[in-house]
Amino acid sequence: MNDTAKERGSAPMPRLAADQVSHLTVGPDSAGQRLDNFLLRLAKGVPQSHVYRIVRSGQVRVNKARASVDQRLVEGDHVRVPPLRIAQAPPPPVRVQMPPVLFEDEHLIAVDKPAGLASHGGSGISHGLIEMVRAARPNQPFLELVHRLDRETSGILLLAKSRRALLGLHEQLRDGQVDKRYLALVAGDWFNDRQHVRLPLAKRTIGSGERRMAVDEGEGMAAHTVFNLRHRYGPFSLLEAELKTGRTHQIRVHLAHIGFPIVGDDKYGDFELNRRIARGEFGVALRRMFLHAWATRFRHPVSGAPMAIESALDRECGDFLRGVGRA
Repeated sequence: MNDTAKERGSAPMPRLAADQVSHLTVGPDSAGQRLDNFLLRLAKGVPQSHVYRIVRSGQVRVNKARASVDQRLVEGDHVRVPPLRIAQAPPPPVRVQMPPVLFEDEHLIAVDKPAGLASHGGSGISHGLIEMVRAARPNQPFLELVHRLDRETSGILLLAKSRRALLGLHEQLRDGQVDKRYLALVAGDWFNDRQHVRLPLAKRTIGSGERRMAVDEGEGMAAHTVFNLRHRYGPFSLLEAELKTGRTHQIRVHLAHIGFPIVGDDKYGDFELNRRIARGEFGVALRRMFLHAWATRFRHPVSGAPMAIESALDRECGDFLRGVGRA
C-alpha cells in the first residue's frame, strides 16, 4: 500500500467545539503542518481572519505556550483552541481557475503560480493558491504547501500530496539540497558575471505597522544569495539568483541594499522608476514585479529520483524584455 492510500485510511480529523475550549492532540497525519494550516483544515466555515486573530492574540496554545501561525507541529503536541462557532453550511467553492500544473504524481504537484496570487489565504486575502488547488482536488486527503512565494513573485511552487513527501522536502530544504533559481530584472548596469552577496537580514516594523526585512549586521540572520548576469537590456540587467538560504524577501532586500532594486518592487524598489515603467516609458508597460522562480532541482522525496522543473517567463515580462531590447 502506498503512502497516499495509507493516509486515506488514517484516523478521522479531530473536531472543534463551538461552546467550549477544545484540547487536541496532533496525530501522525498532521505532523509537520504549520499551525495555521492545521487550524484552517479543522475550522471550515470560520473566517480565516478570525483564525489568524485568535492565534496572534494568544488564545491558541501549543503545549501550554503561545504559538505563531507558522509554527510547525510535531506528533503528540497538545493544541488548545478557544470555542469556535462553525458554520453549518459548507463554504462556497472557489471559482478561480487552477494555475497550470508543471509536474504531478501521487506525492507532488508543481504549479506555475502567476504574479498577484498569494500562496495562501489570510490577512485580508480570502483565497490563495493552496485554497484553489484544494477546491480543484476535493478528493485529495492531504495537500500542503512545501514552501511559499511572495504574492507578486511568479513561477514554480511545490505542493505535497502526502505527509512523507512534505517531510522529505522540508528536510532537503533545511539541508540546502533544493536548488532554486530565480530571474530578476534590476535597474542598473550589473558589475560582475557572478557575485556572492552575504548580508544578514532581520525583520523590522515601519511606521504604518507593516513588517519589512532589512540588512542588519548585528541582529540579522545569515542570508546568502549568488547572482549571475544573464543579459543587459539598456538601463536594466537580467540576473539569475541562486538562493543559498531562504530568508523572507531575501533576493529583493539584497538587491535593493547594494543599489540594484528589482523592477516593479513596491516595497524595496525605486518607486519613481516603477511609475515610469508602468506608464510604458521604456517601450512596453510593466505593472508587476519582475521576479520569477524559473527553475528548481531536488531529489524526489519518495523515489529519490533527480527532479528538474522549469517555468518560462510569463508574457508580460517577456514583452517588456523585447521592448527594452529594441529601445
